[in-house]
Amino acid sequence: MLRIFNEISFKTSFIVTSSYSTSFASAVRLLDPEIRDAIYSIYGFVRFADEIVDTFHSFDKKSLLENKN
Repeated sequence: MLRIFNEISFKTSFIVTSSYSTSFASAVRLLDPEIRDAIYSIYGFVRFADEIVDTFHSFDKKSLLENKN
């Protein structure tokens, strides 16, 4: 199950990176293949947090960022 979870997580991070920043996604493709998934994963995580801060003005942002569910 962990393999499936990791595979889906990396694919999702790649989609997020490619959708939000085509130039950053292109730059990541120039990096060593061994570190690409890690870079996509970090960007995917940070992108969602940044989106909450930049977009969800009518919501309790602190609560959204701290939600552990």
